[in-house]
Amino acid sequence: MRRTRLALRQLSPLLAFALAMGPAIATARTAEPLSADDIAWLRRDGFDLDSASVARYRELGRARYLDEQLSSKGDDRLPPEIAELISSYEVVRTPPDQLIATMQAEQQRIKDMPDGDDKVAAQKAQQQHSNELLQQAQQTELLRAVYGSNQLKEQMVWFWLNHFSVYGAKGRVRWVVGEYSEGSIRPHALGKFKDLVMASLESPAMLEFLDNAQNAKGHVNENYARELMELHTLGVGSGYTQQDVQQLALILTGVGIAPKQDRPQKLNPKFASLYVRNGLFEFHPARHDFSDKVLLGQRIKGSGFDEVEKAVDLITRQPACAQFISTKLARYFVADDPPPALVAKMAKTFQRTDGDIAKVLRTMLESKEFIAGQGKKFKDPTQFVVSSLRLAYDGKPVVNAKPMLNWLNQLGEPIYGRLTPDGWPLDASGWASSGQMAKRFEIARAIGTGNNRLFVPEGSNATAPGFPMLTSKLYYDAIDPRLSTPTRDALAKAASQQEWNTFLLSSPDFNYR
Repeated sequence: MRRTRLALRQLSPLLAFALAMGPAIATARTAEPLSADDIAWLRRDGFDLDSASVARYRELGRARYLDEQLSSKGDDRLPPEIAELISSYEVVRTPPDQLIATMQAEQQRIKDMPDGDDKVAAQKAQQQHSNELLQQAQQTELLRAVYGSNQLKEQMVWFWLNHFSVYGAKGRVRWVVGEYSEGSIRPHALGKFKDLVMASLESPAMLEFLDNAQNAKGHVNENYARELMELHTLGVGSGYTQQDVQQLALILTGVGIAPKQDRPQKLNPKFASLYVRNGLFEFHPARHDFSDKVLLGQRIKGSGFDEVEKAVDLITRQPACAQFISTKLARYFVADDPPPALVAKMAKTFQRTDGDIAKVLRTMLESKEFIAGQGKKFKDPTQFVVSSLRLAYDGKPVVNAKPMLNWLNQLGEPIYGRLTPDGWPLDASGWASSGQMAKRFEIARAIGTGNNRLFVPEGSNATAPGFPMLTSKLYYDAIDPRLSTPTRDALAKAASQQEWNTFLLSSPDFNYR
């Protein structure tokens, strides 16, 4: 952590070696700034600060503000312009089964074409279409993170997308990854953990990524069974065995993705009542191993899809699951090495409430450890980019989200871009190298100087609007009173508002939360 802070403090000689004058700041201070504890709490509760979150916090106070966030009522509201932009994306407005049908039809058409330039061009066009769908899904998540009215929920959607990580560029994943977030993760982000596990289990994106679509009786694939226990629920060294992995893989046989249906599917009469279909998700009993299994010491009778439900219930009720999930949540929100006492309290809540995510979060957010961790969590690239935009443009709706994707690509944390299923790192060591910091400074400059195309429609030659004014009421109300002396010294050397913006976004005060 010391090395990271030093790298950030080197910003002054890197950028301000010849600066002598401060910016002309005319914004008035607010009468009663929020307390240091209030600001520290609010910065971690969401993707840092904007005017709307500060105003709502003032209006309700911490307890009611948290109650509102943990409620499921009306908490996905977006500015009309952002909602319209998201709804214009094909990956959002088109049901995934239609997208897959379109993909398969186009693949067949290309396959039937004679070899030659036209076939090559058609293949490139379909690949480009696939890439565009993935980019639309990525942009949707970033736009929601920046503008979502319930910032705690937005953080949890990002947390779970990383926890139940899928690689968007694999196979058919990019065609269904929009539904993965909107239909599987987001509805359960604050609900019961076992429901979230089941939703991810039934997602075509997860089944495709971890190969359970190929898991069938006589051709067992253990990939998803292993990651379900190791990465999603119990964690390494929690006591499960290779035999448990094998037994869970047998339980998951027949769980996969439904084929294209040009005509009603014919089923053996003895299996018809056991067949399950929900959108692209399918449990096909003819592909299932109906033998009895023993998982984590418990016998599960071979009976069909309810074996899967019983297995997930059994796994998520394990004390190891409560400990594993509580530790990861505390590591994301509080500290790279979270206080054991806090994790224990969260795990106790997890077990007592049958994995109620909202109640576990309440235990954490109301704890003394949550506030005590102020300034100790280094922002990962997504947190940095999203929080920079929230502060710099403070509710101003963008019309072109591609620059945000480019910044995350530069920083090495593209959404749905993790090749392995373990998700991106949650601690500072993954994001604090000298190369990482240099890229972060450049992105801070692009945002602080307005050197981006966020407010220019894609493909337009229009001139981008000017730089943002970070010396705003929000700054004086919630940021200025708690700046450190090194950051104040750096800001005092800025020769222009643009450089002042860049210095603030690059400062340790902003990059730690």
